[in-house]
Amino acid sequence: MPVTIHDVARRSGVSISTVSRVLNGTAPVRDDKRRLVLEAADALGYAPNPAARSLLGKRTGGLGVLLPFVIGEFFSELLTGLDEVAQDHDRFLVVSTSHRRPDDFKRAAQALDRRVDGLIVMAPEIDAAGVAAILQTDAPVVFLNTRADGGLPADVLNFDNYGGSYALTEHLLAAGHRRVALLHGPPEAWDARERARGYRDAMAAAGLGTEGLEFDAGFSREAGYAAAAAALAACPDLTAMVAANDDCAQGVISRLHEVGVAVPDEVAVCGFDGLPSSPFAIPPLTTAHVPIRDLGERAIRRLLARIEGTAPAAPEQIEAPVEVVVRASTAPAGSEG
Repeated sequence: MPVTIHDVARRSGVSISTVSRVLNGTAPVRDDKRRLVLEAADALGYAPNPAARSLLGKRTGGLGVLLPFVIGEFFSELLTGLDEVAQDHDRFLVVSTSHRRPDDFKRAAQALDRRVDGLIVMAPEIDAAGVAAILQTDAPVVFLNTRADGGLPADVLNFDNYGGSYALTEHLLAAGHRRVALLHGPPEAWDARERARGYRDAMAAAGLGTEGLEFDAGFSREAGYAAAAAALAACPDLTAMVAANDDCAQGVISRLHEVGVAVPDEVAVCGFDGLPSSPFAIPPLTTAHVPIRDLGERAIRRLLARIEGTAPAAPEQIEAPVEVVVRASTAPAGSEG
């Protein structure tokens, strides 16, 4: 069983109220009693409950992180960046998920509120104003990859979903591809919509339409696998696919291999995110590289600056560029030979 304040009081031979005053610093206590309490707490390995400390107006040491999911390489990289900086500052993370559902987001946000000193929130499925309304917290908040065009009383760190998708499509067009399909991410996700917008604008700039070239997919390998089959059936003349993300792209490549379509000679494939596994796909994956871990580190540093009162007075909206990394999953159109 966890050690409680009652255990510390019994071991030190003082009252519970004295233990509370020593540990929470709410009133002066004689040096001899203070020493007894601290020695007892140390011997027992007692740590004050973060929620209780928060209710007393004390800092908890916790930093809340609310993400759509925590599985997969993208979130693993992000959490690594968040956690490394948090630990460097003697902080710990309290992580929860929304599963991309607004109701789950609200419940998770309410569960985190008052248990932490600040929040990192990634909610691409909800507009930023809606996120702020749901949170209803006085704690500092830093948003990641969340729609912010409506304005937010908080810092926002995004990456260029639109520009990355535009550049990927442009790369394929420059290689001679004209029948370029898009495999969409979740329709409720702002980042997926931005990537679709980038694709469409790049196609339009080349004088090409996208009718019959856009297909429902998602951010998983299973979604890419299924969508690739649908795209091939509907457009047997397509020569390239822009997938929703790297996981989706790897599902696409698996499906193409299975049906005997050569990548990239018959169909070129692009991803998005730049996951650590993307260079090891077969063939290695062309992708828009997102500085995932770096964004996590920057978000935590900004949150800590807000908590400590050292950040700029006005909230900032920062958009990190993404870099197209060309690998063997793309080649010029008609390169089969």
